[in-house]
Amino acid sequence: MKKSNKRNYRYGMDRNTQLQLHGMMLPATALILLFSIVPLFGILIAFKDYRPVSGVAGIFTSQWNNFKNFKILFQNYDFLPMLRNTLGINLINNLISIPVTLFFALMLNEVLNTRFKSLIQTVTYMPHFLSWVVFGGLFMTLLSTDNGFINTILMNLGLIREPLGFMAEPKYFWAIAAVTSLLKELGWGAILYIAAIAGVDQELYESAMMDGAGRFRRMWYITIPCIKPTVMIMVIFAISGMLNNNFTQIYVFQNSLNISASQVIDTYVYEYGLGQLQFGMAQAVTLAKSIIAIILLVGANKLSNKVTDSGLF
Repeated sequence: MKKSNKRNYRYGMDRNTQLQLHGMMLPATALILLFSIVPLFGILIAFKDYRPVSGVAGIFTSQWNNFKNFKILFQNYDFLPMLRNTLGINLINNLISIPVTLFFALMLNEVLNTRFKSLIQTVTYMPHFLSWVVFGGLFMTLLSTDNGFINTILMNLGLIREPLGFMAEPKYFWAIAAVTSLLKELGWGAILYIAAIAGVDQELYESAMMDGAGRFRRMWYITIPCIKPTVMIMVIFAISGMLNNNFTQIYVFQNSLNISASQVIDTYVYEYGLGQLQFGMAQAVTLAKSIIAIILLVGANKLSNKVTDSGLF
């Protein structure tokens, strides 16, 4: 009898503990439902003739137009240039940022001086916490034709005779987007790689050192293979996000002179969704982008599992 009461008391304590934990989760759960689940009903707008004046009720009461918004999107003369810019900027950014960030993390791991290592980490982390309005404004000042630092250096070196209009020439925009993104996120992006490197078994390094392997050999034959799953996850995420640009970055650098190279899907959605109140078309763009992102995610993960025997799932 005493054992039975003791068992029930223990189960009761477990139940109370679970209730307390769920109570602690309740505010976060409510926020997820409010901002992530409820807005999913807005997907209906992509298939309807929605008018903003109809309000929230219009999401359900507007007339269906099937795939009219998608047809308008794909037949728009801006669609192919916009898609080209989106893919081009992301491809260049990923080809540069992933290997450079990985190399930076590997080199930082080899720094033995703790203070110097902390200084490098702090300096490279700081730009991440600056808004693109500030960071982008700084770079536009550096690239300015009016005594801008970059133009001044190039002219003093004799590489150019007249200042280059970096922000006015579409041909420079992709490179500017990739370089500024790398400089701003280099330190922050290396955190995951550094954490993965910290988890490598130190006995492997000790064995390699006893066999006479130098730093670069240990890095190539031990560190990189051990963090390969982490690297592949980052590659998979990069591929699945090929249609997602950093809206704030592109919007800050975009102007009427470089619009042919800077108009991407995200700025297009902003322009038509908020600028012209074409919520149906904007939602159609977002939905199409999400579907393609899922396909890319599954495809990249499947290819990674076949080629490297490691993937996200």
